[in-house]
Parts: sequence; structure tokens; C-alpha cells
Amino acid sequence: MRKEERFKKVIEYFETHKPVAETELKYKTPYELIVATILSAQCTDVRVNKITPALLKSFPDEKTLADAQPEDVYEIIKSCSYPNNKTKNLIGMAKVLVEKFNGIVPSDINELQKLPGVGRKTANVIASVVFNKPVLAVDTHVFRVSARIGLTINSKTPLKTEKQLVKYIPEGKIPIAHHWLLLHGRYVCRARKPKCDECGLKKFCMYYAEKN
Repeated sequence: MRKEERFKKVIEYFETHKPVAETELKYKTPYELIVATILSAQCTDVRVNKITPALLKSFPDEKTLADAQPEDVYEIIKSCSYPNNKTKNLIGMAKVLVEKFNGIVPSDINELQKLPGVGRKTANVIASVVFNKPVLAVDTHVFRVSARIGLTINSKTPLKTEKQLVKYIPEGKIPIAHHWLLLHGRYVCRARKPKCDECGLKKFCMYYAEKN
């Protein structure tokens, strides 16, 4: 199967079976999404969603977080992974957001990456989810699922995966494609025990073909 045809079938499947796909992180503002996304690094969305209500109650905006004491932030987020580093990044992000961007979350991924704790993946999440920009965040789920299905070939890095995916996905579908692949990886194409028998993509999945 040619790569273009595989992409077409995968997109058609998700459009039919998952027409609505969005982040499972709970947020109301761009600021809140940056906070949640920084916390989500190597941590489940379920855990993050348990942490953010108390964090945002204490620090409802970038100004209050920028002035926060590290020990106060740490105490609230200590149940997530790497709380020391994330405490530093959260406060640093808020300070830069206030001092450099006047409290306005930028939409450009290069500008977003100037915020502490915001790498390319997080920047792409913010740009696509908040601003509907045609950029695609590659996390471990997207990386794994894309390779298994055969959407990416010999892709050794998230950036190479991103470039291969956006080359073949129609621009208007790039923002939702991230959620399609992520959620599929989280609930169906799992890392250790993929649920191939119940997967609607198995007819055009290279991983399934090789196993059978």
C-alpha cells in the first residue's frame, strides 16, 4: 500500500469513528493549558487534572504564579512526576509570560518555546489547541502509533515524525490528527499490549500485517 493511500484510509477511519477528538487536559484559558501541559510531561492527564484545580485556585493567572514561592507550588504539585523541575518551569514560564509577552500567550511556536518548560511538543499543543494552527505535537503515543501503522518510516526522532506526518495530512486536519493518534495510542494501540483485535485500523496497519 502506498503511503498516500494509507494516510487517506487512516484519516477516513478517524473522521468516521472519532469526528470529535480533543485534549483530555482540563483548562479554560491559554494560561491554564500551558500550566497543565507543563505538568503533563511524563505524567498522566488524569493525575494532572487532579492537581490543576488547587494550583489554579492559588495561582489563577500568570501574575500570581510569577510571584509564587517555589515551596508553595511544590506542595500542590508534588504528586506529579519531577515536581522540583516543574515548579521551577511553572514559575519561570509565568515570569517570562508577564515580562516579555505582557501576559498574553503567544501563538507562534518559536515564541512559545521562549517560555521555560515549553519545548516544541508543548508549543505545538498550545498553538494547535488554542489557536488551531496546523502544527502537530508528537508525544510518545503519536510517535509509537505513527510508526506502527506505517505512517512514518525510519523516523528516529519526534521532529522527523512530525515532518513526515504534516507532509501527508491535509493542513486543516493537522490539529485534530494529533488527538486522533494520541487517543488511539492511549486506549487502543497501547505500548505493551495493543488491542489489535478490536482496532479498526488493522486492515491497513503494517504492525498488524507483520504479526499476522
